[in-house]
Amino acid sequence: MLRPPEGLPEGPEPSSEESEGSEPSPEGSERSPEASPERPEGPPARPERPGAPGAAERAPRNAPVVIIGAGIVGCALADQLTARGWSDVTVLDQGPLTAPGGSTSHAPGLVFQINPSRTMARLARRTVAELTGVGAFDRVGGLEVATTGARLAELHRRAGLAASWGIRAEIVAPARCAELWPLLDEGLVLGGLHTPDDGLAHALDASRRLRERAAARGARFLGRHTVTAVERDHGRVTGVITDRGGFPADRIVSAAGFWGPLIGAMAGVDVPLLPLAHQYARTGPLAAPPAGRLPILRHQDRDLYFRQHGDRIGIGSYAHRVIPVDPAALPAYDEAPVMPSWLDFTPDDYAPSWADAVRLLPALADTAVDEGFNGVFSFTPDGMPLLGEAPGLRGFWLAEAVWVTHSAGAARAVAEWMTDGRPSIDLHDCDIARFEDSQRSPAYTAERSARNFIEVYDVVHPLQPPEQPRPLRVSPFHARQRELGAFFLEGGGWERPHWYEANAGLPAEVPARDAWSARFWSPIAAAEARATRERVALYDMTPLRRLEVEGPGALDFLQRMTTNQLARRVGSVTYTLLLDHGGGIRSDLTVARLGEQRFQVGANSPADLHWLLRHAPATVRIRDVTAGTCCIGVWGPLARDLVQPLTRDDFSHRAFGYFRARETCIGHVPVTALRLSYVGELGWELYTTADLGLRLWDTLWEAGAALGVVAAGRSAFDSLRLEKGYRSWGRDMTAEDTPYEAGLGFAVRLDKGDFTGRDALGAHPPGTETRRLACLTLDDPAAVVLGGEPVRIGRTEGTGPAEGAGLMEVTAPTERADGHVTSAGYGYTIGRCVAYAWLPPLPAGTAVRIGYFDRTHAATVAEEPLYDPEMTRIRS
Repeated sequence: MLRPPEGLPEGPEPSSEESEGSEPSPEGSERSPEASPERPEGPPARPERPGAPGAAERAPRNAPVVIIGAGIVGCALADQLTARGWSDVTVLDQGPLTAPGGSTSHAPGLVFQINPSRTMARLARRTVAELTGVGAFDRVGGLEVATTGARLAELHRRAGLAASWGIRAEIVAPARCAELWPLLDEGLVLGGLHTPDDGLAHALDASRRLRERAAARGARFLGRHTVTAVERDHGRVTGVITDRGGFPADRIVSAAGFWGPLIGAMAGVDVPLLPLAHQYARTGPLAAPPAGRLPILRHQDRDLYFRQHGDRIGIGSYAHRVIPVDPAALPAYDEAPVMPSWLDFTPDDYAPSWADAVRLLPALADTAVDEGFNGVFSFTPDGMPLLGEAPGLRGFWLAEAVWVTHSAGAARAVAEWMTDGRPSIDLHDCDIARFEDSQRSPAYTAERSARNFIEVYDVVHPLQPPEQPRPLRVSPFHARQRELGAFFLEGGGWERPHWYEANAGLPAEVPARDAWSARFWSPIAAAEARATRERVALYDMTPLRRLEVEGPGALDFLQRMTTNQLARRVGSVTYTLLLDHGGGIRSDLTVARLGEQRFQVGANSPADLHWLLRHAPATVRIRDVTAGTCCIGVWGPLARDLVQPLTRDDFSHRAFGYFRARETCIGHVPVTALRLSYVGELGWELYTTADLGLRLWDTLWEAGAALGVVAAGRSAFDSLRLEKGYRSWGRDMTAEDTPYEAGLGFAVRLDKGDFTGRDALGAHPPGTETRRLACLTLDDPAAVVLGGEPVRIGRTEGTGPAEGAGLMEVTAPTERADGHVTSAGYGYTIGRCVAYAWLPPLPAGTAVRIGYFDRTHAATVAEEPLYDPEMTRIRS
């Protein structure tokens, strides 16, 4: 959210070949992989905070834990938990422990660490470190090749992400690509991205070694145990039932891979995951195999990847049709021809991919597919893992939809979470609690997950919305917005107008953009921003989450959960933060006190609701009212001229001050009016019930005609909020960041009494920050960045925006960044792009450089806010 700164008995023991206990087999390996060089996980670095969990969050280390699934994730989790002192850990699997039959047993094991998601990149990096530590990772390096200009441009963008996340990478010329992969047709390749620390994870070997380490610490591994039920009592798990007996458990972790939805159903928990078949094949022996070890290779223009198997090549394809798999219909291990996750190869699906592979690697023409299979993997609606404790069932944890690439890293994060009450890295975009109810239907999961398979190697713009199913959630104003020519993007299932074609004739002056930054953007946004600054605009704020919190003890409860002082008179509105026990920012909230023990809380995600519900006393009722309500933001210097004639209440500044709330009527519509502004101008948020939303819109629209009112979209909104320095949770700050680092110390009142995270903040007082969220302005008025770009301290000549794929050039190895951009947008009022970035503390005026594709933009650290620092307009 964007916020203005203001203020059971055990079963029989299995036979020895199916169990592992305290006597591990000797450890050893035929491999001696080169260790990855130590390299920080992405600048700027800060020591990880251990969490300092409160009593309610600290887990007893002797509590019985059952992990369902002995694949690489389950084995790594057992290793991580026992290393942290957990003494009663049991791992169950329906298959034999040596190769349980899930995705781990057949995964090709490629580990490419670069990812648009910083979280996923860090999970991959930690996987490399963990598997290197047990001798089950070969650091052969990675190579991504481009055969089109668009892909070469994307590789430059990925090189920038690598620099942002602290991953070694370099753009290399076609000749260097051919040196790294001698089988390549150099004439087809325009360039490549070389990542020397990528490589191959040997998943089954890793599972064995991790299993042995955990067993040496007392963990028990039981194969040939099929889970048949998850026992529950009063909202908490109590045990697992298998075909060979029961196992009491205080905590159960489902790490069952594509069987996760079946385990979830036993617990009454939705697991939004779709198993899909993915084709992999090995060639026959090459007539002239290359000497040495080849890097892993990706040819994403044709949805292909390659790895070496001695004198053969393994080739995986995402180019075939979507092949969904029903996990309930898969055969049992002993009934499967090979294993449950190894399905019959379908040659007709593979034929186009084979032709593409031969075109890139002509030497393959002298061989053929020797063996192939359709392997089952897990896909989710947003392509991210499913981690964390399930909302509504205490003690039931998920470590699902985790590929080998992120396996040990995800296991470490879940172990930290279970042990300390918080992971040491931000996992909000992997948290199972992130999904809306509307995103949990089987149809939604199937459609979106299938689309993620299709797009797994596509060049996806950061603003690009999924195509279907849309529209899913619409505000009551949707019909009027369509009449005005709204261009919609999607977020959280909501259709969100980004600009309106009806405003195309309004005056706007904005520099032309390069092709990438111009996607999903229109210069109309500049006109809408100008109209907001000069007149008045209506913004659809319906997607903002709204919670009702009421009942005896509601004030005390919210005081304990949040950082700011809420014990203020009825009618007050307060910006405050939800922290975890380590002092990290879980979310930011706007709390309106509408009665002595009645509050309206503006929150961010479903995870906020579940966090509050988990900690609320029985006397406090919390209800999500978002779906039954709506909101219009009325902002601009003429906002009072628009609203005042429509109500009998006094909306003057003296009678209705900033950060105040009032229940009133606008025309015939009862509303809750909050005097807030996300755009830095005078105005109100007007809330009403969904059935009256259209009437509210029409009332405001008709009354505003004489004032030149416009409907404005999210593109203008984001520009205006950046000019005012308003943070966006999930982009600008997360649970990894403290309020003082994020520039939100004004929302912390240490003198109000105890609250979650208060003690942890004492270890990080103001003035001791080693990193801060900085406001940057780009020196070139025509330059634009979008977020995720690397930032380096110092000045070099900026070369301007990239004009298109054809201008991409091969560059030297990427220089390690000093920070990265979190969110950015063009500031139409100040006439240049505004970017927020995590950097070491720097004074205003410091020169920095922002990487953008193969270019560099000069920028300067600025004092914030950039617009109306005296707050005169918002308080007029």
